[in-house]
Amino acid sequence: MAKRKHRKDRNHIIYKLTNECTGDTYIGVTVVQNRKAQKSLRGRWLRHIHKAVVGLADYPISKSIREFGEDSFTREILHIIRGKAAAFEFEANLINEIRPTLNTKMINC
Repeated sequence: MAKRKHRKDRNHIIYKLTNECTGDTYIGVTVVQNRKAQKSLRGRWLRHIHKAVVGLADYPISKSIREFGEDSFTREILHIIRGKAAAFEFEANLINEIRPTLNTKMINC
């Protein structure tokens, strides 16, 4: 059986997580699975929570989830963009523009 070719033109979500207690924000990108953006964002959020709870990551977003709890956050889809490269470029520009406090660093592009 031939290996399935990986598509490069899939839709990606640019999303924002906001800690309602502090106002701190995080901007991220994830791929849309099975044409369901909200479900894809929920899956990505659950991975953030898992990394925070298990202690796999020491990123600002993980520390914030541990300190304030998952219920302190809201999730918001900002944009849906076709193509991985375009999505990551858009995310980088948005991070540099908004300067979210829970992202680890600004991206030079």
